Amino acid sequence: MKQSDILPCQIQQWYPRFHSVSIRTILLPLPESFIDFLLDDGGLFLPKTNEDEDALPARVKITCPDLQAEDYHPWQEEEEEEEGGGQHPANAATFPDLEKAVKESIKTLGGFVFPKLNWSAPKDTAWISTNGTLKCSSFSEIVLLLKASDSLVHDLCHAFDSCEDKTLERPSQFYLALRKWYDLRPEMEFRGFVKGGVLVGICQREVTGFYPALLEKLDQLEDSIFDFFREYISEKFETLDYAFDCYVRKDGKVKLVDFNPWGGFTLPLLFTWEDLGSKYVEADERINVMVANRALKGDLRLTDKTELNLRLREEGYKLDFRVVESEGCVQPSLRASSGVPYDYIDTGPGSAWDEFLRKADEEIKRQANAAGA
Repeated sequence: MKQSDILPCQIQQWYPRFHSVSIRTILLPLPESFIDFLLDDGGLFLPKTNEDEDALPARVKITCPDLQAEDYHPWQEEEEEEEGGGQHPANAATFPDLEKAVKESIKTLGGFVFPKLNWSAPKDTAWISTNGTLKCSSFSEIVLLLKASDSLVHDLCHAFDSCEDKTLERPSQFYLALRKWYDLRPEMEFRGFVKGGVLVGICQREVTGFYPALLEKLDQLEDSIFDFFREYISEKFETLDYAFDCYVRKDGKVKLVDFNPWGGFTLPLLFTWEDLGSKYVEADERINVMVANRALKGDLRLTDKTELNLRLREEGYKLDFRVVESEGCVQPSLRASSGVPYDYIDTGPGSAWDEFLRKADEEIKRQANAAGA
């Protein structure tokens, strides 16, 4: 994987081009002081805001004077808390401009949003919210999710760790993307995998549940997602190897949700990266046959991806569409059991950890050979 594969997957890079077929989103550039605040591990203190005190109430203290002895004295911690105001340290950060922009954006988007940074959303902290989701209606709720999230550290510090040509430590600018909230049905979210510009696989996004109704309309769903990819994505996205997340509405229309790089910290879900690579080898063989038979121009594979995908389908190439087919095939939710996103636990071939361990092993061998010499 290269940096040029990861950079286009930032939401501020792709959303302006695909906004008409995606979820309505407002992008807010984040000041460096706010990034420093998110990375500060000095405690989970929220910034001072101008919001109503009821937005995130301070801890309530219950006292019972009648039950306290005459010689009762508060603990040192209680005294320090009272001196500090109970919720914020004396030097708590403030971000009035950002807070104002967030409030205006939430209002514009209908009162409820879900937040994400350049690549990732704080899914690992959904349990903190009062509704168990990323649905937010205030600046404080958004900051709480961002500040408590470990998965966002990937965006902030490790986005390029899997790149063989790594020269960047982090993006030049971070953004807060506020996306209009919808109550999406998890079984209608899907991930498409594109290699060499060819759509080689589609997978159910929520692999921790079995949805029998999906089995009855796989062909219909496949046609809808393929047509959406062919019409709106294949010629417009910058790279040839990537994954895209989409949502199929009740009326059959498809909405783009996100883009992800091929490999690295992107989950292959019900596939392995070897599965997907072999599917592309099969597609490539069919392309070579069509070129040899003059049924396809040799340069078509490098130019018109829309036509290439259509011709492959007409020639009988079957992309791999996988869903959970029974209760016994449901995958466990590692986030629910451990609090750690699956992206950071997946050690399968082609995963980010697999790549990291391979490079570490190569470095150890290199150092050993240097020492032996």
